[in-house]
Amino acid sequence: MEEYIDNAISFLNKIKTEEKKNILEAAKLVKESLKKNKPIFIYGTGHSQILAIEIFYRAGGLVPVNAMLDIGSSIHTGAIKSTGVERLPGYAKVLLDYFDVGKDDVIIIISNSGKNAVPVEMAEGARARGAKVIALTGVEYSKSVPAAAPSGKKLFEVADVVIDNKVPAGDAVLRLEGLDTPIAPISTIVNSAILHSITTEAIKMLLDEGIKPPVWKSSNVPGGDAFNKENIKKYKYRIKAL
Repeated sequence: MEEYIDNAISFLNKIKTEEKKNILEAAKLVKESLKKNKPIFIYGTGHSQILAIEIFYRAGGLVPVNAMLDIGSSIHTGAIKSTGVERLPGYAKVLLDYFDVGKDDVIIIISNSGKNAVPVEMAEGARARGAKVIALTGVEYSKSVPAAAPSGKKLFEVADVVIDNKVPAGDAVLRLEGLDTPIAPISTIVNSAILHSITTEAIKMLLDEGIKPPVWKSSNVPGGDAFNKENIKKYKYRIKAL
């Protein structure tokens, strides 16, 4: 337990010092998109979809987050199937069309390996439509594995802003005597901290410009439902997952 928590702290400290510039660049893109009244798209396959959920409809988080919660590439209807879908060329275009990602939009794409067809084609397709792409990926991890996208590219090679989550190949960070397989994946903790860092910086940037961004209040505190009602009314038909 202590070694795992120490690892998490070490990873977060590296992110704080080594990825600050990239996080701030990502926050600027988010800020500019929100100033244009455009919700932020976020997408991940498999366990990376947890991160899309993490900043969507979240107390204390931005309201205009358009989480692309695609059931086909999630583990909810079959974990093995989701792995196959993530490797399926052409699938990203279906999602880009369905969620209507276009010019001047900003999309955050999470993929630790950054190698598979869907996250890579999601980034390539979004940029071709005039959107800006923020990639959250493990750069060294990605460099250590062969590309599986038809273009032969990795996610970090096709994004406008790349945030390296420092996650090692395979994600797990601990080894125990008597077990050949490493244990204790770290990416969810690290990626969650990065995403909240992006959004909190974007909120601060907007406030510095005299703009008050819409933020959710917990529906489980007194007055929470009433506070959120207007935002739900405003965004319900613009954000599919609402």
